[in-house]
Amino acid sequence: MNGIIDNGTIAPALLVLGAGGEAGRGVVRAALDDGRAVVAVSHDAAALQALRGAHPRAPLRTLQASVASDGDAAGLAARLRALRIGFDGVVASLVGDHPCGRLVEQPDSVLRKTLDEDLMPHLFAARHLFPMLSEHAASGYVLIGGPGGDYPWAGYGHCSIAAAALRMMARVLHDEAARHGLHVQLLALDAPLDGTRAAHDAAAFDRATTTGRRALAMLDIGRETLRPSHPDRHRAVPRHPTDHLPARELRDARALLSSLSVLPPTSPGILHDEAF
Repeated sequence: MNGIIDNGTIAPALLVLGAGGEAGRGVVRAALDDGRAVVAVSHDAAALQALRGAHPRAPLRTLQASVASDGDAAGLAARLRALRIGFDGVVASLVGDHPCGRLVEQPDSVLRKTLDEDLMPHLFAARHLFPMLSEHAASGYVLIGGPGGDYPWAGYGHCSIAAAALRMMARVLHDEAARHGLHVQLLALDAPLDGTRAAHDAAAFDRATTTGRRALAMLDIGRETLRPSHPDRHRAVPRHPTDHLPARELRDARALLSSLSVLPPTSPGILHDEAF
């Protein structure tokens, strides 16, 4: 492994899933520029070799692995534990390569394949990595999603469906993981990163790196959110403000609360997902 000591004496590393894709490479670049140790995971051996060549002296380790199935993700988690490296954050950019076409004109296999490649790997990875991350205080997990989750992406409706589903999955994972001290967030891109031009287009290269910096910033903010802000956080909860109200005012207050209860609740995702 380049620059990373395996005896646990270094600071925890950042785990990047999908490091062979354009967004994943941007996260790796941003993390290494920030002085972080990185373990980069991709199923693409050539992409990992290119990463090592681009950062020959950096604290970077690469692993060729997949999270396309539950078994694959379990195998990756076992390999990561064997490295004896602590991880204080994960950035997951998992997306397939999908054709353009109207949803109603394509075979159902196209939508199934899109969900299998853009959505389900995030669940498999989370299922097996969350227990490992919860061992480190205030860990963070950022999912990077593609465009079209709010409004249909013309010609790529199947990708919009997967992006919308990933938004809800991020919200569910956020709620389920918070009780274990893990902060889950979603970074949704408003346009695809064009990997075919990135090697020759400085703007595309910069956009990918900026995406990586934004993901790292979200990890840092998430850690601050979970860090206790007051040493008396275990003190008794104060009495409810209405406990001392006269009976008539208490009935009025309850009537008001009852009338408000029919309003739709605030979306739980507002506080932990971000479009970019």
